[in-house]
Amino acid sequence: MYSWDGDTSDWHGEAAYSYRAESAKKRASTAARAKAAGPRKYGAVKGPNEKIVTAKKQISTTSKNPLIIAVDVTGSMADWPAEIFDRLPLLFTTLQQYRDDVEICFAAIGDGAVDNWPLQVTNFASGFDLEQLLGSLYGEGGGGDAPESYGLFAHWVNNHVTVPDLDQQPFMIVFGDVYMHEVVPAAEIKQFSGDNVRRDANAIKEWNKVAKTWNTWFLRRPGGKVGDKVDKQWSQAIGQQKILHIEDEQRAVDYAMGLIARAWGHFDDFQSNMLARQSEEKVEQVSKPIAMICPGCGAPLPLTSASMVKCSFCDMTVKV
Repeated sequence: MYSWDGDTSDWHGEAAYSYRAESAKKRASTAARAKAAGPRKYGAVKGPNEKIVTAKKQISTTSKNPLIIAVDVTGSMADWPAEIFDRLPLLFTTLQQYRDDVEICFAAIGDGAVDNWPLQVTNFASGFDLEQLLGSLYGEGGGGDAPESYGLFAHWVNNHVTVPDLDQQPFMIVFGDVYMHEVVPAAEIKQFSGDNVRRDANAIKEWNKVAKTWNTWFLRRPGGKVGDKVDKQWSQAIGQQKILHIEDEQRAVDYAMGLIARAWGHFDDFQSNMLARQSEEKVEQVSKPIAMICPGCGAPLPLTSASMVKCSFCDMTVKV
């Protein structure tokens, strides 16, 4: 449904939408590559492309607007990479028109205690390059019931990702539904990320460090109870206000795009984009929780008739 050329004629929402003319040249170039590559392939695979998604590498980007999207691929969460893959052109094409240098790194998170590939990560990339990278990830669907190895991923980010040229905190979106192993064994760190460490790592402290660099959000799958064990642990890791309980997992990408669009001053355009794909009720469902919080720190924003408001907690100026 969603194409790299930005054609919105087959969208089935309640309004029309057109991408901005300023990004047309880049869309055309990406669309040409997509056409040359042919239709997307959804054939079954037995594992990831380990050469592309190995965590035993250092990655960096000079983009001022990098984005990391991490997805828990254990158990019932294993279909989320496919949902994101289906909406990849929509995700990138929409964000690119807001910040034309945006680059994305994808990560798949499993359970280091039982999975073969509990940590899969791509390089930062943009445009059609994202097709190959995201297609190289594998939704293993393993893991225990809980917890999972979110801490292993956090340790990798702190030791393998370099983003030297930033004007503001870049976004990290984590899609998940459970709590994490609080201890990250040194043996797992060495096995999956190649780091020769002598001591186990504390997952909460690793996430505390991640959150100092990255504007980190945990988008929690529907079904969890606010304030439960999962929320309490993630609150210790990234802050209570950075946990967003989503109401419709099919709109997972929209929740992420909405958060970012609001922080970048384009929430109105995002809503118009979504209204061209969904009903007004669905747009309201996704927009309401995002509109009530600061996209920088997650703090509640005051009700105001002004068009701009400054968050009293983090000083971010937000368009309301």
